[in-house]
Amino acid sequence: MMDMMKMMKQAKEMQDKMQSMQGEMENIEVNGTSGGGMVTVTMTCKGTMRGIEIASDAIDPAEPEMLQDLIIAAVNDAKAKADQTMADRTKEMMSSMGLPADIKMPF
Repeated sequence: MMDMMKMMKQAKEMQDKMQSMQGEMENIEVNGTSGGGMVTVTMTCKGTMRGIEIASDAIDPAEPEMLQDLIIAAVNDAKAKADQTMADRTKEMMSSMGLPADIKMPF
């Protein structure tokens, strides 16, 4: 009975920490780049795009597909960095609670 209470308390602590971490992720920004820095996208770790910078030499009216590809690549780079940041923070949180850090989280 005592072990069950302890497990329930740990589960509640983990839930509270996860909710807190989710809120923090909206304020942590990452940058994704492409084309050697021709396009830079700023995104939160929750996936909200906050900004985009496009170098003037990336804008060629004769080749809009190139700019489209650079934007897609920069967004994907930012998303990958956001996902990695989220995974790293989750591992840190779980480790601090004495839980295995290699459990896959459903996000």
